[in-house]
Amino acid sequence: MILVLMGVTGSGKTTVGKLLAAETGWRFADADDFHSEANRAKMHANIPLTDEDRKPWLASLHQLLLGWYEGGTSGILGCSALKESYRDVLIAQIPPLNIRFILLDVSIKVLQERLNGRRNHYMSPGLLQSQIDTLEVTPDLMHVCGEDPPEKIVQGILEKLLVVEGKTTI
Repeated sequence: MILVLMGVTGSGKTTVGKLLAAETGWRFADADDFHSEANRAKMHANIPLTDEDRKPWLASLHQLLLGWYEGGTSGILGCSALKESYRDVLIAQIPPLNIRFILLDVSIKVLQERLNGRRNHYMSPGLLQSQIDTLEVTPDLMHVCGEDPPEKIVQGILEKLLVVEGKTTI
């Protein structure tokens, strides 16, 4: 099973992903670690990335997920995955039953508070609105409240994954 914890900047993807990995014993990867220096510099300068900027980043993340799938490795990726087209790139060649996108829903107020409290992060808080504007919410996403304490979010995710359509999924 592969999980993609998704959402805008400040939604808790990394924090929740690391805790979820510790709970499950699965691998964790942070998509932020796969950005080029040029992309990081743009975001730090409060310049939103374009689809063209994201292409190599998404391709490298796809290779990671495909490697996990082909190797039979369960993993968790913390990735914004804002557009459906980005998610399509990520899951190419991976059967849909083997991957779940989990959207961490967080209010703008809480996101702003979290971003204002961040230190030494390349992502400019000024890009929050551009990410919110870009986010495409589709019916296939599993929604989880990202405002609870991280441990509670992890337990909620695990509970939702255990029963999907009456079947155990993990």
